[in-house]
Amino acid sequence: QVRLLESGGGLVQAGGSLRLSCVTSGRAFNTMAVAWHRQAPGKQRELVAHISSSGSTFYVDSVKGRFTISRDNAKRTVYLQMNSLKPEDTALYYCKIQGIWGQGTQVTVSS
Repeated sequence: QVRLLESGGGLVQAGGSLRLSCVTSGRAFNTMAVAWHRQAPGKQRELVAHISSSGSTFYVDSVKGRFTISRDNAKRTVYLQMNSLKPEDTALYYCKIQGIWGQGTQVTVSS
């Protein structure tokens, strides 16, 4: 079974940056699509960004131009570079691969 471990969250001021990482134990990682989701308090979990096995990417409109998803297949890791952070980006960020969720990493953006 694939296991995921997210890291890189923290507290940052508005306008700042963070880079999230998601490391997986999946042996066939290079064949897997990966997604980042987030859930803010009192809100539903939402898709933030997605990267296919070939490297094609998708972003929700609210993060386009600010967030970048990338992958390093040799390290079995997916990254989410988050720039120009806003208070509304505050949420628990989750990595998802093949229907399996990580435990999440908290991102808090202060105004």
